[in-house]
Amino acid sequence: MKKLLFLTALVMMSFSFVNAQKGTKERIKIHSQALEGNLIGDPAERDVTVYLPPSYASNPDRRFPVLYMLHGFTDTDSQWFGWEDHWINLQDVIEQSIEQGLSKEMIVVMPNAYNKFKGSMYASSATIGDWETFVTQELVSYMDKNYRTIPDKNSRGLAGHSMGGYGTLRLGMKNPNVYAAIYALSPCCMDGAASTNAELMKKLESLTPDQLAETSFFEIAALATSAAFAPNPQNPPLYLDLPAKDGEPRQEVINKIIANRTLNYVDQYVLNLKKLKAIGMDAGLQDRGISEATKKLHELLESYQVPHFYESYEGDHLNRIAERIQTKALPFFSENLVFQIE
Repeated sequence: MKKLLFLTALVMMSFSFVNAQKGTKERIKIHSQALEGNLIGDPAERDVTVYLPPSYASNPDRRFPVLYMLHGFTDTDSQWFGWEDHWINLQDVIEQSIEQGLSKEMIVVMPNAYNKFKGSMYASSATIGDWETFVTQELVSYMDKNYRTIPDKNSRGLAGHSMGGYGTLRLGMKNPNVYAAIYALSPCCMDGAASTNAELMKKLESLTPDQLAETSFFEIAALATSAAFAPNPQNPPLYLDLPAKDGEPRQEVINKIIANRTLNYVDQYVLNLKKLKAIGMDAGLQDRGISEATKKLHELLESYQVPHFYESYEGDHLNRIAERIQTKALPFFSENLVFQIE
């Protein structure tokens, strides 16, 4: 009987311990002045998911570092944080990492960058609005004012997947005064040309805003790229320039797009990258194109003697991302962010 009672107590203690590891999430709205007046008419009121770790509620005097996470193209914060079914549930990933002792407790924040073009590229243009300012200034300021953050760059990290990985590198290298560490998972859009396929361009030229939701992935990706990097306030209704018109390539537009490929401008920000405490990146070997580009970035940083973590692994664009966040990215930030106010 005593043995049974002991086992029951042990099970209850284990159950309580597991429960104690659960944090909470909330979806809030933040008004962005930087996104006001964008030509495509996307709302300046943005959804943001905030994950609060287990000790946030139980220890009301404690402050936490913040990891800002950026989702990929066609995705949303709602999908990533399990408000709806998706290929990843970031809250589960975070809590598994904590429970396994792989990472420390931190606040994790993800803004919803899904717009009429299904992705902002975390860039700035008159067409889509100033996403760079929203993510790096307004969002950070809001979190520091409204949550128990450690309001210091040494306690801020930035990470993202795919388009979010691209955004992580773009915003991280431009803002070493905001973040201490960055980690890009399978970052897209780092090299390559702009599509000038005549059939594709002809179809895109005739689209109206109410038809954007029905476009294919490659069609909307081409539009999103132009909206971010080749805006044109004189070209309604989409207010962008395509890299070809009437079957002919437009070199001035192509130049704008390829100038925003990471590998084409990273040299300009090497000194900024050296100001970051830690840089991480990885990509699956079966994620063709992205894997090769990530390796090129790794080799370029090596040539400049910029310290960083790089790893390639067996996997494609999606199938091991949850695992990589759980076992690599979150431990990376646990090691490189400051968790106590000095």
